[in-house]
Amino acid sequence: MTGIKQKLLSLVEPDLQKIEVALENNLTPHLELVRETAGHLMFAGGKRLRPLLIVLSARICGHENEFVTKFASIFEFLHTATLLHDDVIDGADMRRGKPVANAVYGAAVTVLTGDFLLARALNIAAESESMRIIKVVSGMTEEISQGEIHQLIKKGDITLSEEEYMDVIRRKTGVLIQGACKTGAILANASSGEEQALTKYGDHLGMVFQIADDILDYTADTGELGKAVGADLREGKLTLPVIHALREANPADRARMETIIVNTGFTNEEFDALRKLLNRYGGIDYARAVAADHVRAAKAQLEIFEPSRTREILAMMADYALQRRV
Repeated sequence: MTGIKQKLLSLVEPDLQKIEVALENNLTPHLELVRETAGHLMFAGGKRLRPLLIVLSARICGHENEFVTKFASIFEFLHTATLLHDDVIDGADMRRGKPVANAVYGAAVTVLTGDFLLARALNIAAESESMRIIKVVSGMTEEISQGEIHQLIKKGDITLSEEEYMDVIRRKTGVLIQGACKTGAILANASSGEEQALTKYGDHLGMVFQIADDILDYTADTGELGKAVGADLREGKLTLPVIHALREANPADRARMETIIVNTGFTNEEFDALRKLLNRYGGIDYARAVAADHVRAAKAQLEIFEPSRTREILAMMADYALQRRV
């Protein structure tokens, strides 16, 4: 795992440096408090996946200029906004190994900072003077909001189906990754075939990243996650490993699992017991298999492009998405 991560970082380091500069230069709030609140999370070690995908998607279609990097920054703004809002809604304690922004600056400032980031993203999108770009970006914010509301409605619902789960993560996580790839292609004036291939690649990649995150909640420790182990379950979020295990469990074990799930104050011992049941009924393995199918589908979409270093990086990102530890 260290090998693929280090190789990826070495290949994209120049792009990551430019993206970091763009984030600093394009945040431009009028109040220092807004910069501090946004920066508390934005500059706390994110992977910059979404802006990087825009740069790479444009590049594989033969397009590269300074505006692409500036435009790419809006996807980190959007992602940060969703995380700031999430942490307030979920009552989270930690994010990326540090206290959540609302614990430091208060819920009101955090929510309004998230709103500022959404507006800043739309403002930069408008600089493209492309109605297609503006429509994609505004459509993403709409989809994300609906995904959040759907997840909130289903909070703690042990009857959540796999189909509903997939719909939520596609709206909440997948739409930003898909949109990054799609807008990169649009900026490059790519052919319809290239744009469609990158859009589908992004759709599958987004599913891999979220399912992998959901697996990590049951396989990693707090130090790796940067948040408390079991945080998703405590927040009432049922994810694919749990959904599958509940479906496969015998009545006694299902009842035991349900008792732990509905009690958000479960102990570490109870959480360990749940993890053992997830493994017994193949919840982790099933989720990995579903994610692996999306990895294969994502990489297949890249075959429309000629072999290149950029194509190699995009394929490697799909592999990394599932194999990563953090």
